[in-house]
Amino acid sequence: MSLSQIEIGADALRHNVKALQALVPPGTAVVAVVKGNAYGHGLSHVVPVLEPEVAAFQVDDLEELRELRKLTTKRALVLGYVPRAGLEEAVELGAELTLYDTERIPVLTQAAQRVGRQVRVHLKVDALLGRQGVLPEHLEPFLAAVHTCPELEVVSAYAHFANIEDTTDLSHAWRQLDCFDEGFQQIKALWPDVGRHLSATSGLMTVEGGQRNDLVRLGIGLYGMYPSAPLERRYSDLELQPAMRWVSHLAQVKTLPPRFPVGYGLTYITPREMRVGIVPQGYSDGYDRGLSNSGEVLVRGQRCPVIGRVAMNMFTVDLTNAPDAQAEDEVVLLGAQRDDHVAAEELALRIGTINYEVTTRVCALLPRVVV
Repeated sequence: MSLSQIEIGADALRHNVKALQALVPPGTAVVAVVKGNAYGHGLSHVVPVLEPEVAAFQVDDLEELRELRKLTTKRALVLGYVPRAGLEEAVELGAELTLYDTERIPVLTQAAQRVGRQVRVHLKVDALLGRQGVLPEHLEPFLAAVHTCPELEVVSAYAHFANIEDTTDLSHAWRQLDCFDEGFQQIKALWPDVGRHLSATSGLMTVEGGQRNDLVRLGIGLYGMYPSAPLERRYSDLELQPAMRWVSHLAQVKTLPPRFPVGYGLTYITPREMRVGIVPQGYSDGYDRGLSNSGEVLVRGQRCPVIGRVAMNMFTVDLTNAPDAQAEDEVVLLGAQRDDHVAAEELALRIGTINYEVTTRVCALLPRVVV
């Protein structure tokens, strides 16, 4: 038995997808985004729970596609980069691939010919984001090249919003929509039945209602987290439930004398006699080093501060608030214990990042169990 594991709440995942589906316009399919090991939750654990609830899944690369295909035959959108050498396998696995530059057209066409089937593609428009995608001014020759290839079945055109989560000023989002719509008209002229998609969770919560999209890509919201604090306040009635609980146990409990150093770099010296606990997790497990002398964990329902530096495989906590704690008592690094809860947003604030990164960086080797 491992001292540390990740618990994934199946009921929380089901609740979240149903809550978000209430915002989805009629006729719009829901795609579950399970890239990044399902935002750190565990792709192999999340997909079976969500499989009955969604129309398709989205991953980023070939490795994730392979894992996904062990679990489901539903539509699989691969919207990241697939190396040329892997395109044939991706086609064989029935992936719907992103197409975003002219150079990939003949390579993808040849892969489809070798497999002996059409490949479904989603055309990525760089609508004022500056990442992957075809610039609007280059669309005409790109579309002409795609149109000459019967091996390519154009399913959708899509884009990503750039500035929609942490702002109430949606002016750039509207400019993006105008930019995308202009390009989409060129695409639709060649493929009248082509679909479109732009929204992830944040788009669903801000602009999706007025759009004409045939699917929406749900990511962060599925896992019970909001894209930003403003959107959490606006949609608190959804009562999204965090699906991850990161649990460890005290590996040792002992009492340190006054003026005793704790951890590398001597960044903490005990001000008095102090009872402490050793937690067998560290930055190699995804517990960020920035939580040194900053983070808090839950022991016996009480908050216990992290003292000293977080090391690769362990860190120390002050057990003053949990004086009766013993070795192998449960420690919650993320999630609920009794009446308290350590949220991903709290950890993100302490280390200067976003909740997405907190869960996604949890080590894939940590055992995961669906509860």
